[in-house]
Amino acid sequence: MAIKRRTKVEPAFSMSSMTDIVFLLLIFFLVTSTLINPNALKLLLPKSTNQISTKASVSVSIKHYPERNTFSYHINGEEMPVPFSEIEPSLQELLQDSDDPTFSIYADKTVPIEEVVNLMNIAKRNKYKVILATSPE
Repeated sequence: MAIKRRTKVEPAFSMSSMTDIVFLLLIFFLVTSTLINPNALKLLLPKSTNQISTKASVSVSIKHYPERNTFSYHINGEEMPVPFSEIEPSLQELLQDSDDPTFSIYADKTVPIEEVVNLMNIAKRNKYKVILATSPE
């Protein structure tokens, strides 16, 4: 007595489920890659209502003189300008005992962004937080 199978096994493979998985993985990696930004500076940008969560203990002002195309840097609103090479050591001295070292940047509208970025680089090297000061609307 020979028992015969009525159904035949076919060696075909359906790829539809595999394409669904690959598509979902692609969406997942695209979404997560846009959330990661490793080179971003941590900036605390205040809103125009002047409500910020962190109070800066030190301020650095940049004054632009367009007629001479020069800049002067002032720490904590002092009248005497400080050379750019002395800003980092001065900030390190002023913020060494702070638990959450933060300083604010006050820049004229005519100051090129390169000068502001130079101050942000000082903050990044020393792991300081930065507040970019703006005027109310």
